[in-house]
Amino acid sequence: MAFLKRCWEHILHDIVAPTRPSSHQLVRLATPFGRSASVRRQAALVITARVQFLSLIFAILVPACAIIDLVLFDWRTGLLLTGLRLVAGAGFAVLAWPGERGQAQGYAWSIVRLLSMLLIPTVFYLAALHITGGLDLSHTQSLVVQLYGLMPTIVLAGLAIFPLSALEILLYSIPVLGIASWGLMDAGGGLSLVQHGPVYWFMFMMIGVAMISGMSQSHYMESLVHHASTDPLTGAQTRRAGIEAIERSMRQARTHDRPLSIMFLDIDHFKQINDSFGHDAGDQALIAFAKGLRQSLRRDDVLIRWGGEEFVAALPGMSMKTLPALLEKIRVNGLGLRIDGKPLETSIGIAESSVDQCVDWVELVRLADERMYQAKSLGRARAVLPSGQVVAMGG
Repeated sequence: MAFLKRCWEHILHDIVAPTRPSSHQLVRLATPFGRSASVRRQAALVITARVQFLSLIFAILVPACAIIDLVLFDWRTGLLLTGLRLVAGAGFAVLAWPGERGQAQGYAWSIVRLLSMLLIPTVFYLAALHITGGLDLSHTQSLVVQLYGLMPTIVLAGLAIFPLSALEILLYSIPVLGIASWGLMDAGGGLSLVQHGPVYWFMFMMIGVAMISGMSQSHYMESLVHHASTDPLTGAQTRRAGIEAIERSMRQARTHDRPLSIMFLDIDHFKQINDSFGHDAGDQALIAFAKGLRQSLRRDDVLIRWGGEEFVAALPGMSMKTLPALLEKIRVNGLGLRIDGKPLETSIGIAESSVDQCVDWVELVRLADERMYQAKSLGRARAVLPSGQVVAMGG
């Protein structure tokens, strides 16, 4: 227990050391409910890939080890165990098969595959005990049966290689513990603290180790996803992560028959800032611009650094009627200051899925980009709406 306590203190230190202590962060690691969509997708890919890899190995090794059963047991018991191994091997082969969509499957499907992989050896253990129960076993045969009895513990230890939350590991352990208890009762005529206590102690230790490992992997994965999807200068999403967010918003807009607006923004006279004051001043302008724009956007809106001084804002559920109010809010709040104290200005083009009758996010972004250039040609510091209306954005 002292070992587990030291491990737990160590992982908590690793979790909270990079940032300020946050109860929300701990909840996100202890439960799966606070994970972002990007982290869930990455977790699904990792879980699916590891399930396929392990299942492929077991699909080969489990049937191959039938030679042990055929040599050590009588022909009837050996054939029954061999048939059991073939069934288990076929189950692993199914899990190893990538399927039509391969690793593009969602998080829920990856969890189903993981649970299936965990249950196959556990059920194999229970069936093997049933087949060998009541037999007069030799010392060698008893050793093999005892090795079968380690399968539930090995399965629980195997959870440690997956990026799961503590709650998920606990829930996935329950059926394994239940089947293991069933097998122990059948083998010994009931549960005994003296006889079975060490077995349960070791299984619960494996669950604890799996929880620590799963939370550590989840934290590491979350950090990687955050760094990969966030522009280090402005804090906006990167173009790649932003495209994924726009695709999701477009799917949700079609599913729920809601509008999706795309706002394409380009900082006016940005080259002049770089040429006159240097690239550091340009970087400060980008930071100020992103910070100022976020103050006017809603919580669910997605700000993306599209490239250079270009930004894209995805506005789920925002219709043509509410766009003028957003533009006025941006104009009043401002977009930050240049290094010389002058306010930053921007040219904006907006496209809206319903008005523009777009079902493709690529076309929606193209229209917004095109209207942004129209705003540039009309004198900058303007926004062009889907209706063709031009709104002045200058102070």
